[in-house]
Amino acid sequence: MTVFTRREFSTLQDRVNRIFRESYSPEGSDEALTTANFAPPVDVYEDEHSITLKLEVPGVDEKAIDVSIENNTLTVRGERTLEKEEKAENFQRVERQYGSFTRSFTVPNSVDPEQVTAHYDKGVLKISLAKKAEAKPKQIKVNVDGQKTLEAKGHSKVAAA
Repeated sequence: MTVFTRREFSTLQDRVNRIFRESYSPEGSDEALTTANFAPPVDVYEDEHSITLKLEVPGVDEKAIDVSIENNTLTVRGERTLEKEEKAENFQRVERQYGSFTRSFTVPNSVDPEQVTAHYDKGVLKISLAKKAEAKPKQIKVNVDGQKTLEAKGHSKVAAA
C-alpha cells in the first residue's frame, strides 16, 4: 500500500489535471495554450507574532491580484494572461499555466483581520497576518518563596505547588 504525503498527492493531482486538459483541448486553439484555472503553490509558516503565506505568482501583474479576508477566510484571486504577441509564435510546448486562480485559506481566530498586509516582489506574493495580542505567547514570572525567580514561556498556565 502506497501512502502519499499531502505534497505528493497535490503534485499527482496537478499532473492528472494537466493530462486531462491537454487531452481534451483542441490543438491550435487558445484553449490549448491556456487553462481555466490553476493553483499557484503556497508556503505557510507561523511564528509567535504572525502567520505568513508566500504564493508563487510569477508573470501575474500585481494589479490583477486581489486579496480579501471575510468570515475567517483569506481569499487570493488573480489571473495570468498569455500575451497576444506570444500567441503568434507557434508554440510547440506550453508548460506554464495561464488563466485565473483562486486560493482560499481558513484563518484561525487568533489572527487580527485588521492587521493583514500583502507585498508583491519578484513574482512572490507575501501575505502577513498579525496575531491578536491575546493570542501571542506571554512570559510569566514564577516567584518561589525564599528562592530565586524562575521564568516560564509559553501558552500554558503555570501553577506553583
